Parts: sequence; structure tokens; C-alpha cells
Amino acid sequence: MDSIGQVALPTRIEPPGARSYEVRTFGCQMNVHDSERLSGLLEDAGYRKAAPGAPADLVVFNTCAVRENADNKLYGTLGHLAPIKASRPGMQIAVGGCLAQKDRDSVLSRAPWVDVVFGTHNIGSLPVLLERARHNDEAQVEILESLEAFPSTLPARRESAYAGWVSISVGCNNTCTFCIVPALRGKEVDRRPGDILAEVQALVDQGVLEVTLLGQNVNAYGASFADPDQPRDRGAFAKLLRACGGIEGLERVRFTSPHPAEFTDDVIEAMAETPNVCPQLHMPLQSGSDRVLKSMRRSYRQARYLGIIEKVRAAMPHAAITTDIIVGFPGETEEDFQQTLDVVRQARFTSAFTFQYSPRPGTPAAEMADQVPKKVVQERYDRLIALQEQVCLEANHALVGTEVELLVADGAGRKNAATARMSGRARDGRLVHFRPDGAATRIRPGDLVTVEVTGAAPHHLVADAGLRDHRRTRAGDAHEAGTTPKTAPIGVGLGLPRIGAPAPEPVASGCASGCGI
Repeated sequence: MDSIGQVALPTRIEPPGARSYEVRTFGCQMNVHDSERLSGLLEDAGYRKAAPGAPADLVVFNTCAVRENADNKLYGTLGHLAPIKASRPGMQIAVGGCLAQKDRDSVLSRAPWVDVVFGTHNIGSLPVLLERARHNDEAQVEILESLEAFPSTLPARRESAYAGWVSISVGCNNTCTFCIVPALRGKEVDRRPGDILAEVQALVDQGVLEVTLLGQNVNAYGASFADPDQPRDRGAFAKLLRACGGIEGLERVRFTSPHPAEFTDDVIEAMAETPNVCPQLHMPLQSGSDRVLKSMRRSYRQARYLGIIEKVRAAMPHAAITTDIIVGFPGETEEDFQQTLDVVRQARFTSAFTFQYSPRPGTPAAEMADQVPKKVVQERYDRLIALQEQVCLEANHALVGTEVELLVADGAGRKNAATARMSGRARDGRLVHFRPDGAATRIRPGDLVTVEVTGAAPHHLVADAGLRDHRRTRAGDAHEAGTTPKTAPIGVGLGLPRIGAPAPEPVASGCASGCGI
């Protein structure tokens, strides 16, 4: 294990008192969940979360390296903070996540006012690194090359009272030529099923109604457990979904993201037969061209992908299927792009996250010949967006007149304020704006309501006919009280140093519902 600037960590450091913190997150759901772990660590170390809009004594950036403008976004923001830090003695700035892992040697040269740089494999070291930087009056850089501890062995301060992320694995064994994630997060390591289910149970015990199982490739789960006593089990993900179905009080289960090459029929069966698993599937396509998929090293082809869609819809006719698509991958021809449009027409995606290809240094695709000119990429991108929006609008219009159950979201914005609407997510993941008809004071984020769809747009539904039903929940109570869950470490750690108050005892592994895995 290689690291930069690593020295022996003290076993304990006195807490810094009531210093305030703010964590700013860029990137994917993995980063969002890692930020919850960072918040939990800091609160255990004696920090308190800064009030919205208030200056913080510590600002932590949890960064992403997937997009081309990630560097500019981070360093631009750091530049804005430089004079603020100079005017506030004792303020600290930390940079972690994928960009820190990638730019380990250059963060301090570009932003010398940063106090701590840490990577994706050692987020648990942040409180100690901050204390060391303060004590030594010198920036600390620690980037480990492999996982120091599974994130579940760290406490987490959750962002939501009603929905929670639960990581089932870290890392990725795929070698997609456009993706830098495996180089930054390492090879896949899977958690024990009992530890995952214990974390889900801990969230439900605190009122959470919905969990999303997270992994770079969730349906590869079971291939490489962190616990050597756990045998390889390629059916482990389907079993995990079914086990979640036995947790009383857990009303919705989602997962992201599977890989088409490893998507198996047992997962489709588990989704269809487990009532609390939502009829929603996010399955990245990336390209509809077999030639481009081969160049991307995506190990599946168009026919395989469409075959999965067909099976999912046969088992769950109303399933919402979403995807990721890259436009302008090196060497993509107009014919290749037309094949992507053909798949969009056939698959009828509920929504698509579309990206213009941008080369990421360190990936094979960045060195490929035939980089597609920006003007061509933009024109293709515009055509794809237009087609997908048409597909979305047609599918959403077909839902007008139907009844849907919504988990009310914390979505009060200017648009909702102007229309007197609230927002929620249907079981299939669609966003619905509804008019509560004078009941807004009784409805809280985290409650469940049933409404009739009265209108549609490409990216949302509207329900202006009033409420059919409203169920108050413990999650709604928690949101109203301004509290969110905090989960204790789960699983066996690797002896991470701690600061501040002693940690609570780890939650026992195992499945409270008697799932047997």
C-alpha cells in the first residue's frame, strides 16, 4: 500500500470543540453516500454541522473526476474560498474523493491554502489529518492505493429522514475504456449480506421508508466478498433483494447500477416477486452500436441489452427503465449514432442521462484516434435529447388518469411555491408535482400520499385533483422535528484511529427478518 505524506497516526486526539463543518459533494450517488460518512466522522469528532448559509470553520470537498470540467469547478470554488480563509484564522479546507485521488500531486500546487488532501480509500482518516494539519501548521496529504476500511465501518450522518443509501460494494472490475472510476476506487470488494441487512434494519428502525442499494456494478455482487469466509455466489444479489423484502417497515427498495453483461434472470424474478422492490431499473446503455460497445469494452451487444429490456417488461409490464448514453465516443460514425437512436425508440426509456463524450486523462479512450469534433457531437446530442424527450412525454401522457402512491419529497422550490404544489416520487421513480388542496400543513416530506395523475411533461407528472389518501409516517415525524438518522459503524473495521467521544458499539451483523444469509 503506497501513500503520500503518510506517517504514524496518533491513537487519539482531543476533540476540537464546537467547530462547524460543511461538506460539499460533487458527482455520483457513491460520493453522496461517502459525504454522509464524512459528516458522521466529523460529528463523532466533536464538529457540528454549519447552519445553511452560515460560514463554516471547516469546508470539505468530496470531488468527482468523471466529467471534463470537474477540475475547473473545484479549483474555481477553491479560489473563491482563498480570501475568505485568509480573513478567518483557524478556518480549514479539505479536498477528498476521486479528483483528489487522481490529482494527488497537484492539489496543493494549484491551491496551497488547502489544509488536507485525502483519497477515496481513507476517508476515515480525515479528522486526524485535520488535527495534524492544525497542530503542525502544515498541509497534510494522504492518498492510499487500496481500501483502508470498508465505508460501512464508519459512522454516517444521513441527509434524509425518509430515504437512505446503503453501499453493498466498492470498486469495479470492469475496464470500460472511457471510465476512470476503477483506477480511483479500485477493484470490487463486496460486503457481507448480513452487514448490509443490519444497516438497512438500522435505517428502518429510525423511520426510513426507502433504501437504495449502491454499487458500481450491483449485479456482480457476490463475486469478491471482503470476508474470505464468504464463498463466491453469483446469485447473491437476487437473494439480497428478496431478503430486503422480509424487513418489516421497509416500503421501497431501489438499486443502482447494474451492468447489462452480468444481468441475470434471477434478479428480474426477485424484482417482480418482492413487493417492496420498486418497479424501476436503471441500466446504462452507453451506445446502441455493437462496434462502439466493443471499442468501449462494454462486453455486451445491442441484442443482449434489448433482450433484458424485453424480459423485464414481460415480468413487470409497467416498470420504468432509465439509462446512461454517451454521444460522440471516439470513432462514432453517423451510422453508429443512428443505432443508438434505434435502441432509444425500441427501449422507450422513462428517462436517460445523456453525456457528450469528454476525454479523461488516464483512460484508453483519451488516446484513441478519430476523436469526434465538438460540433458533430453537439448536433448528435441535440437530436438524441429531442427524441428522448418525445419518448418521455408520450409515456408520461399515457399515465394521465392513473392513480399513484408518492413518497413526499423535500422539494419546496420557487416553482412549487408559485403553484402551491408539493413533490413526491412514485414507486417507479417518476417525479410527480401534486396539489395538496389545503392539506399542505399536514403533509410532511416522508409521508405517503395517493393522487391521480392529471397532466404530463417530459420530466415530471402533475396531479392537481387533490389527495386520494394521506398516510403520516415516522419519517415524516422525523423530518418535521428536523432530525435525520445517524447509523453506527457496521461490520469489522481495520483499527482506524478515532478522535472525540468513543464510538457506539457496532451494530450486530445478521438479518433481523430471518433471511438466513
